[in-house]
Amino acid sequence: MGADGGSSFFRGKPANDRRGEEERSTRSVDAMMMILSFFVSLRLIENLLATIHESHAFHLGSRISNLVPKNHRSTTKVILKQQLRSRSTSLLMDIAHSCPNETTKQMYNIPDSGWKSKKWNWGSAQGTGHDCAAICRRRYDDMSDRKQLVDALLSPVEFKACHPNSEVSFEEVKLILGLAWQRGRWDGSDGGPGGYSSVLETMANARRYENDDEVISALNFIDDVSEKFTCISKNNEKLNRMKSIANDVRKKHARKEEVFMDRRICAGLVLEAMNFVENGL
Repeated sequence: MGADGGSSFFRGKPANDRRGEEERSTRSVDAMMMILSFFVSLRLIENLLATIHESHAFHLGSRISNLVPKNHRSTTKVILKQQLRSRSTSLLMDIAHSCPNETTKQMYNIPDSGWKSKKWNWGSAQGTGHDCAAICRRRYDDMSDRKQLVDALLSPVEFKACHPNSEVSFEEVKLILGLAWQRGRWDGSDGGPGGYSSVLETMANARRYENDDEVISALNFIDDVSEKFTCISKNNEKLNRMKSIANDVRKKHARKEEVFMDRRICAGLVLEAMNFVENGL
């Protein structure tokens, strides 16, 4: 490294020459990434994102950079690490949310189930809602299953990478939230007056979160859930995370996959703050 922090390769060269060398290094990495994208399997990319740490990334960059002339390697390693992290994250987000788990409505293979179904009848002893609630309570009767669910919601991309066939549909997540809020009326864990009872009522009305545009439904859910979060959490870190999600998802015009991921995280934050793992349904 030179005194100015630059690599020895660029020391003393005019600015235009340095930019030219950087551009050529970037093009070399782009070509390499195209080759990697072709030959590296999607499962390998999943595992990379789920387990890779900085040291692993550096080691991988070192091995791949052997394909590049020595005087380009320092710059290539930096660019490669940045692009590998960015592109593998983007690829895995597409993989993680390409399945119908975000939009499917039927639960537990029960016909006419789901919040929008006319046979759902939330709150009634008759209807598919009652049938699904009974299955849901049995499914999450064990604390370890509840913990796995919350962990999966708080880290949806990582969970999908490690357990590609185990992701819970978001329609079921809404059912779990509904039952948790219903139970919370008795012990105040739903936030009490002004808390999540109004969100449960909105969910039962099956309009605001059941828009034909799934992204709008997800954004509405994030807005309402984040607005009430201060009623159940006093943890500054969690409060800031929820607030950041709610603010950023609108401002940055997030992709569909990002919106769905954020919606899961919001649901996980709520269940965590309600002590769902400890208390159950």
